[in-house]
Amino acid sequence: MLNEFSYCPRLFYLEWVQGEFAHNDDTLEGEFVHHRVDKESGNIGVADGIEETENIHARSVSLSSDKLGIVAKLDIIEGNNDELCPVDYKKGEVPNNEYRSFEPERIQVCAQAIILRENGYRCNEASIYYAGSKIRIPVPITDELVSRTLKLVEQAKVTADCPAIPPPLVDSPKCPRCSLVGICLPDEVIALSRVKLNNIDKEEVRSLLPARDDALPLYVQEQGAMVAKRGEELEIRSKGDVIATAKLFETSTLALFGNVQVTTQAIRELCIRGISLCYFSFGGWFYGITNGMTHKNIMLRQCQFKTASEEQLSLHIARRIICGKIRNCRTMLRRNCETSPDAALEELARLAESALQIDSAGELFGIEGAAGRVYFSHFAEMIKANGQTIKFDFHARNRRPPRDAVNALLSFTYALLVSTTTTVLMSVGFDPYLGFFHQPRYGRPSLSLDLMEEFRPLIADSTVISLINNGEITAEDFVERAGSVALKPDARKKVMRSYERRLETQITHPVFGYSISYRRVLEVQARLLGRTLTGEINEYPMFLTR
Repeated sequence: MLNEFSYCPRLFYLEWVQGEFAHNDDTLEGEFVHHRVDKESGNIGVADGIEETENIHARSVSLSSDKLGIVAKLDIIEGNNDELCPVDYKKGEVPNNEYRSFEPERIQVCAQAIILRENGYRCNEASIYYAGSKIRIPVPITDELVSRTLKLVEQAKVTADCPAIPPPLVDSPKCPRCSLVGICLPDEVIALSRVKLNNIDKEEVRSLLPARDDALPLYVQEQGAMVAKRGEELEIRSKGDVIATAKLFETSTLALFGNVQVTTQAIRELCIRGISLCYFSFGGWFYGITNGMTHKNIMLRQCQFKTASEEQLSLHIARRIICGKIRNCRTMLRRNCETSPDAALEELARLAESALQIDSAGELFGIEGAAGRVYFSHFAEMIKANGQTIKFDFHARNRRPPRDAVNALLSFTYALLVSTTTTVLMSVGFDPYLGFFHQPRYGRPSLSLDLMEEFRPLIADSTVISLINNGEITAEDFVERAGSVALKPDARKKVMRSYERRLETQITHPVFGYSISYRRVLEVQARLLGRTLTGEINEYPMFLTR
């Protein structure tokens, strides 16, 4: 991690202290270059036991220095009783600079040389092998390099013991190549910590995040189906036949509806790769999730628990979440109603402003409920039936079970959205069961419900309105029994496809100005919530569309 600290102290803190990691093309290529030298072979023996004529060549050797408190895994060690030389593999080409190497790489091999010396071996030179150029570059272990390395060791220890993460690099050319840029959010954090939210210069925020995720959810609702792992793919089998396959590296979540089986081998592979396994009832009720080891960032969860335990801190975040939700509901009505409901828009604007002024959680629940009644009383005006015969009675939301077609659609898309926000929060390091607006209750993912509040109208409600207005859903897609209405299996597929299209929709981020999909927005919003809890930014930024 010393080379990471030399590259960027914040990168070191994210990886070493908070346990964050993410691959990009560079790290994956680096792993491939290392696959040979990562196989242990050879032995260097003890320093005093090496014969004079003995040639040494060992791969993947772990050594440590008790004096300095550092450990290293050396790619290659070679030499003889006179001198040992550590060789470190890098994937790229030889840099075109004075040293023909970068400082983090020289620091890394120097630390390896120091550890060899601490263990009694002589070492005055190291090497860096650049696989792209197939050239070794010698690195003399000078007093100046040793001094610089020891200084960085001490600084790294101090940084690791500090409860606050180092600030991001400012407008650094290192950031675009960093695999953790989507976790670090350097420009976003700097912009939010410098100025007021409504006064951000969007030109200062570079578009460093991929607009979309390459991996997508895999939904399985074929009753009696079996999901198994075969090579690098997931196979969905039904009655002995393979009915679908999905590549593991293109899968972000596996969502199972009803009676679908999964093999142990598939579950183990999903856990290793950090792919969430979400369980839904046959009707679409989200009731469980399987993940690998819990995210390592315990400090984020400590901040979450501390904030949730203090009423005013919780309320400060909850106010902004509910204000954002009400303003987005208002935007939906303003955009989609054929005749502008001026009185409702005015009332929602008043309630949104009131949400920021209240002093208790009870008042906030009252405002949220009042805003919901205003919003849903005009929901029908956003639907253009186009001659369809869908039963629509929307004076109020009803559920468990829904009693009309639109409520059935809303309940199903809300279930999909809460599963999405749950997996996002867990991937960031939160405990999804402890929220700031929704109070803890057995089995309720309160923080997931908090995060989705701003996005209910923008993602779930918008999906439902599009399905109906575009004629993708008809009256034949529902089944009614004993006063309750449910979606037929084929209709659920239509809803899931439409929901995924909505998540993949690219928009211009209202705060930062770059193009990004709703799926990415959810992750960025969760990370900004984390930065708010850890004190890096002063206020949770509401996500508001125009």
